Parts: sequence; C-alpha cells; structure tokens
Amino acid sequence: MHFKLALAALILFGIAVAQTAKVAALTLTVAALQHPTPASAKVVGHLYMQSNTIANEIVHFARRADGTLAEVERVATGGAGSGVFKPVSGQASAPNAFEGAGSVILAPGNKLLFATNGGDNTVSSFRVAAGGRLTLLDRQSTGEPVTGKSGTAKSLAYSPASHTLFVLHAFGPNHIRAFSEKAGKLTLRDARYSVNNATKTDRIPTQLVLSPDQKFLLVDILFDFRPAENADGSAKLVVANAPDKDGLVVFPIHSRGALREPIFNDAGGAGPFFIGFVKGRPGTFINGYAVSDGIAISHIDAKGHVTNGAPVQINTAAGKPSELCWLAISADGKRVYATNFGYGSLTSFALDGATLRILKDPANDPIPGDGTFRAVNGLVSSGPSDSWLSPDDAFLYQIFGNASTLIGYRVGKNGSLAEVSRHPIAYNSPQGLAGF
Repeated sequence: MHFKLALAALILFGIAVAQTAKVAALTLTVAALQHPTPASAKVVGHLYMQSNTIANEIVHFARRADGTLAEVERVATGGAGSGVFKPVSGQASAPNAFEGAGSVILAPGNKLLFATNGGDNTVSSFRVAAGGRLTLLDRQSTGEPVTGKSGTAKSLAYSPASHTLFVLHAFGPNHIRAFSEKAGKLTLRDARYSVNNATKTDRIPTQLVLSPDQKFLLVDILFDFRPAENADGSAKLVVANAPDKDGLVVFPIHSRGALREPIFNDAGGAGPFFIGFVKGRPGTFINGYAVSDGIAISHIDAKGHVTNGAPVQINTAAGKPSELCWLAISADGKRVYATNFGYGSLTSFALDGATLRILKDPANDPIPGDGTFRAVNGLVSSGPSDSWLSPDDAFLYQIFGNASTLIGYRVGKNGSLAEVSRHPIAYNSPQGLAGF
C-alpha cells in the first residue's frame, strides 16, 4: 500500500515538473519574442589579431552587424612575441615592431589560421571552428636562430595548391623559409631564400604575398641596409628603390612550392611596403610607398616582370615621409584605404580602371598616441599599423598601437571613415589582422 502511494506521488511530481518546464520554456519564448536580439547585435563574422606580447596570443573578436566588436577569447600561440621592443630599429618601445604586414593570415575557406611568433622565430597554426573559435594545432621553428632580444619572423603567405606556408624574416640572409602543411601540421623544408643581391647584403623586406594564380611570390623591400644611427642620434636609413630600381623581388614558384631564382623589379616608388592584388583583375596589384608617400597601380606579367604606374601622392604638408604603409582594398576593386604611420591617419582612394585618385585625405580624424612615440618625420604619432576591411566593404578596422586601441570605422560612400567602435588592446605590440 505504501509503495503504491509513493509511486502515485512520484508520478504526480513528475507531471508537475514537466508542466513547470513547459511554462518556463513558454515564458522564455514569449520573452524572446517581446525582446528579440537587435539585428545590429547579430554576429556576422570574426576578426583575429596577435598581441605580440612576450607570451604571444591570438585575440579573437566577434564582429557584429553594426561594426562593433566583442572579444571572444585569447588563445596562446605557444610562442613568443617581441613585446614592446622593436627589433628592426632597436628601440626599447615602439609600435610596428617588425616593419611588416601579414603576420596573421587565414587559409582559403577560413578553416586554418597561421601566425608568426617574431620573438622566437616560430609559426603557429590553428583550427578555426564553425563559430570562429580557435584550437592550437602546431608550433614550429622557422629554422632561423634568434640573435639579440628578439627574432624577426613577421609575414606569411599560404599556397593551397602545394600546401606550402612561406614565412618572411626582417633580417637575413635567409629571409624566406617554407613549411609543408598537412591538416594544420607544419614541417620545415630545408630550402632557404634571400632577397639580397650582390651589392646589398643586408636588406630589410616588409611583406610577402602570393599572386592570385600562385605562380609568383612577391616581396617588397623597405631598406637596402639595416637601419643604423647617425652621430646626432637620428636614424640612418637607406631606403630601397631610391635610386636603384630593384625594390620588388619576385620569385617564380615551382609546382611543389619551391622558389626559383629571384627577379629584381622596379617597385614603382621609394620605400615599397605593402602589396595588395585587386580582385577580378588578374596580375594587377596596388603597391604602397612609405617614402614616396603614395600608392600606384602595378601589373605582373606571365614571366614575373612588373610594370608600374606613377604614384598618387597624399598631402605631406605636415612633414615627410608620411610612412604610408598598409593597404586595404575593397572586394569590388573600387576603393583603397592607406594607413599613414607617420600621421596617425588613413587616406582613401578611388580606383577606376587604370586611374587612381584621392577621395578623402585624411579619411578619419587623426588618432593621437600617448605622446612618447615620434615617427621618422619627427611628428608625434599613434603608430597605426595593420588594417582589415570587412568582406562587404562596410567596415574597416585599424590598429593604433601607441594609442592602445583597435578602432572600427563605417565606410562612407565618399571614402570617409566614421568611428563606430573602439576596443582596448596591448600597448605598442599588437600586429596582424585577419578575418571573415
């Protein structure tokens, strides 16, 4: 009898719990209908940046429909950054540590992410989950020893055709090393490649990039000799492609990812820094010049030879050089946004066939730093570096290292940039932006 009563009570309790759960679920559903998540807060993509701190991390942001960012996670690379130290110049603390671009990249399909660890000359690979979260897969040495306080591994390019990952170092002579990639695991190859020539044996490259057909690897050279110091304490810089027209090095690529003998091309301007290919226009790319203070349209032919248009220069009344370095090119191939390291600003350009023209200069309100950093032109600068443009060309994101901030801008039809978000980041050290 007691057993039957207990069983009946248990059944009634279960029914009550089930009914309560249904009511709770209904309440949540009604609440969700009454207070839906704003469309502007919907996550539409992801953005990744490396901290370049001594214990290096990839900082993962969710990107909302309104252009704002929300930090999702920080994932250790297992390697070391340079911190605030700038290996190329030897400055104890300065933004743009490696004078480079492309230190964080995504493989086509956005399933793999690669990042350099400049402090210890290693490269890390990550799996990218459907929701954008990262899992560290591997970390391998580039094979180049670290001398002094930091290494200089700084730029990456990935060829899916041969599963080859190329890594560029600021210091040579072995500027370029390569890995074979399989399921995110990296195996270093023996081959070593240099951007030096017979008379310039200590060149400083900035970035390497693959041509869209994966037949050529292009490397911009910023300095023909390692930066030094004059007797008065000022920087002694020997800028590439001025006057010798050999500041763009092109390596033909073998079908298995090996590089052939380099071709030394005219880069089109002094201090070439950043190359970006224009979508839908095979062989056409934009090059940005730190010392010529502008950008130009260039074209690479089937043999690896490059021809260049004349640079379109920005306003340099504030002082030279502008150190115009990083570029973001719109998916429709009609806009170019250039980052001016020396001014703390960006400039927008219109691209129409073979014609470039300035839209807005500056395109944003210049961002001040903390007052401790001066560019080569002597101006106090926030040291903006890497930028990234969303796939729909609606928002641009810009690192301002000396201001410790990552700013998101809404892109205007007239080329203007209106700030929509500001996210705190580490001081001076962060670099690299990649997303989808």
